[in-house]
Amino acid sequence: MTANTSQSDATPTANIAKTTVPPLRLPQVLLDDLRAHGEETWPRECCGALLGKFGPEGWQIETLVRATNARADSAHDRYEIAPAELVEIAQEARRRGLEIVGFYHSHPDHPAQWSATDLAEAHWLGASYVITEVAQGKAALTRAWLLSGTSEEDKCFAAQEIRIEGR
Repeated sequence: MTANTSQSDATPTANIAKTTVPPLRLPQVLLDDLRAHGEETWPRECCGALLGKFGPEGWQIETLVRATNARADSAHDRYEIAPAELVEIAQEARRRGLEIVGFYHSHPDHPAQWSATDLAEAHWLGASYVITEVAQGKAALTRAWLLSGTSEEDKCFAAQEIRIEGR
């Protein structure tokens, strides 16, 4: 199991922020659950939300919420969380005193690298987007990206370190 903490040479140079971003602090048990979700849904994409709080050392993920991929019947290489389900997740976060701090999805048989579609469909500025490559049904590389910018027009992804806790 690998959680990449740096940007690879294969990363496209367009639409990547050049700023330092705070790390994503993720408990090992949640990383394992996120990766298992990708394996369970392969060859389709899985998706879900990351709930937590922002602290002095970056985003601290407290829990994740598995979501239903609203596009699972139409395309194996896309994901969408239905608006009604997203509202339910936001309400759950609020009940727990947490925030939606990011989202995750899998890339079946494709690298853990954001795609042009991922960027076009990412709208939560300041949120983390975690992608796990699932190669032939087995979780491989997991990477995180922070959606930076001030608007839809200048949004970009910045590589984000994943700090795994509680190994």
